[in-house]
Amino acid sequence: MKKANEMCQSTLSQSLGMEFTVVRNGYIEAKMPVDQRTQQPYGVLHGGASAALAETLGSFGSHYLVAADGGIAVGVELNVNHIKSKRNGVVTGKAKIIHQGKSLHLWNIEVVDEEGKLIAVSRLTVMVRMRES
Repeated sequence: MKKANEMCQSTLSQSLGMEFTVVRNGYIEAKMPVDQRTQQPYGVLHGGASAALAETLGSFGSHYLVAADGGIAVGVELNVNHIKSKRNGVVTGKAKIIHQGKSLHLWNIEVVDEEGKLIAVSRLTVMVRMRES
């Protein structure tokens, strides 16, 4: 997890206060605060912040699976359904790989509150390629 959090320094993830809490093959978790950085003008969690959390989890999850073999991973499609609003506190994104092919990975990501209530659900498609020399 330390390496994952270090990789995100000076990025959008750090700006939004994301912190990886679980990193393992096929499953990633990160927490994100619901505060002035992640709220929309109505004072609730911005849908774009939930989307950024989902994209970060799935993209990093695929990176974690392919980087050692020289692969790179980039998100190519993201779908997010916003279920419930949240005004403050912390949300946790939980990403699980549901397809791991040679060129495409598919992730299911749930964003939940401190009580485990579903805030958003996402599906991310990640393209995997070998790094060009």
